[in-house]
Amino acid sequence: MYNENIFNYLRTEKLPHIWCPGCAHGIIVGSMLRSIEKLKLDKNKIAVLSGIGCSGRTPGYLDMNTLHTTHGRSLTFATGIKMAKPELVVIDVMGDGDAVAIGGNHFIHACRRNIDITAIIFNNNIYGMTGGQYSPTTPQNYFASTSPYGNMEPSFDIVKLAIGAGASFVARADAFHIALLDNVIEKAISHKGFSVVEVMGTCPTQFGRRNKMKEPYQMLDFVAERAVSIKKWEEMSEEERNGKFPIGIFLNENREEYVESYEKNVILKAKRSNV
Repeated sequence: MYNENIFNYLRTEKLPHIWCPGCAHGIIVGSMLRSIEKLKLDKNKIAVLSGIGCSGRTPGYLDMNTLHTTHGRSLTFATGIKMAKPELVVIDVMGDGDAVAIGGNHFIHACRRNIDITAIIFNNNIYGMTGGQYSPTTPQNYFASTSPYGNMEPSFDIVKLAIGAGASFVARADAFHIALLDNVIEKAISHKGFSVVEVMGTCPTQFGRRNKMKEPYQMLDFVAERAVSIKKWEEMSEEERNGKFPIGIFLNENREEYVESYEKNVILKAKRSNV
């Protein structure tokens, strides 16, 4: 999967990155850049945003239009950019807590609007940078700094949440099956409408050490062993599905995109009324 052309999209003077050894964030960013390079996108016509957290460091390494915003609010900034500059390819990278905890309300309404933004959610099942607290996606009975006896709460299914809220492209991949990850990110960026890609990743420092996975490879195995294709998932019993998750493209449909609808129904009508 090595592609030297991705260095054209990197601020190499900012490297090496700060992510811990074994963190999947670098894998996800690499996949995103390969997808951008394959699509031959002009880096001057791309805007990448983030909120707060480990994934929030992503824009600092990218040589394109970037913005590091506030916790859970990056989609509001991304919406403003897309409305003001609809010609830009807008990509918003978020952590699981960033996207569906503090940012949950912004997330569901961005899905509902179907605005042309690609949301890539780095799901490592925990708050990594801010202290190892459990997040909305921490599996039940797993440990975090705020659940020393195991997490009691059921976790969000981000795919179901995104579909239910109205996103028009929804996929899930993981940091082990790289070919699939590259494919779904490329398709998400190419899609006209609100695209959600949940990427199941790893956090060996905060999640792994608390859950008997002290080595990074153990965390990657933990992800790989639970991931199953959608086709296989549909053939499995409820008992067989326990502890696993499906990966692939769950929804890809064409619907009117928000900015185009706004320009047609608001701006155009406003111009006519002023004539």
